[in-house]
Amino acid sequence: MDRGLIVLAWIAGVLIVLAFGKALLLPLKVIVRLVINGILGGVAIFIINLIGGPLGFTISLNIVSALVAGILGLPGIILLVILKFLL
Repeated sequence: MDRGLIVLAWIAGVLIVLAFGKALLLPLKVIVRLVINGILGGVAIFIINLIGGPLGFTISLNIVSALVAGILGLPGIILLVILKFLL
């Protein structure tokens, strides 16, 4: 009977570790996706600055504008352009 309890304790321990691992994996995926979207937004703003630079139109490239462009996509870039014209 003592060996059976040890096996059950091991199984319970492994299940608990798997549950915690699964719970921590979801926020990690969200953080990775946010970082990738921010990088892509920064690249999009950089391309806009390359094209608009000779015309006198640039958008400041910082973390907030890169995340807005990355998370919202094309509407975020349009929002940044509109804000640039308004402000």
